[in-house]
Amino acid sequence: MDVLNPRYQNQGIHVISAIFTVDKGVTKVLIIRRKYDPYQGMWSLVSGSLYNDEEVLDGLKREVKEKTGIENIHLELFDVFGAVDRSPAMRMVGLAYLGIVDKEKYHFLKETMKTSDADWVSLDHLPPLAFDHALILEKAKEVLSVRIRKTDILKHLYPNGFTMPEIQKVYESILKKTFDRRNFRKKLLSTGMIEETSRVEKFDGKKPAKIYIFKENMEDRDVF
Repeated sequence: MDVLNPRYQNQGIHVISAIFTVDKGVTKVLIIRRKYDPYQGMWSLVSGSLYNDEEVLDGLKREVKEKTGIENIHLELFDVFGAVDRSPAMRMVGLAYLGIVDKEKYHFLKETMKTSDADWVSLDHLPPLAFDHALILEKAKEVLSVRIRKTDILKHLYPNGFTMPEIQKVYESILKKTFDRRNFRKKLLSTGMIEETSRVEKFDGKKPAKIYIFKENMEDRDVF
């Protein structure tokens, strides 16, 4: 590699996060409003440029903290976006990660040095997004739908446990389908991914329901 070759220069790396939550049965994503160009005033996924002296995931977590104040989110790489013209500044390769969290446990900053607003927004009511973030978000939604059916990624949404009606609403919201209550419970229990606890909790003001948790160190498997 000839480092002086101009075709190697003026390139960078974007780190991008699609951070989801489910709020009362509605799937939402965390977006920020950009304070500066490019795309000043537009909304985008939480993202930024990687420094040349940091690991990729460290850079992404730094950007998330700087632009939302949020720390300690579990994020998983799901795709790479490499269109030559995806950024007006220079050639920027995008490394995209996704996560899903309980929004009540992560309080974000409405404004930072680089952002003028932030919010959880329903996937059905999104504003236009900067860069190619609409494309990235569509891919993130597809990947999330696969991962909730194949893995225990929802343990990051409910680290302290969940009721069966509660998690059924999550699956229905993300997968855009309705499940029979009894069949849903039977199917989820049959995977061996969850276990019952001794705790109970009311859901939607109804009678107390059992609390379940995801088991530790489970291999991926088909859920639905």
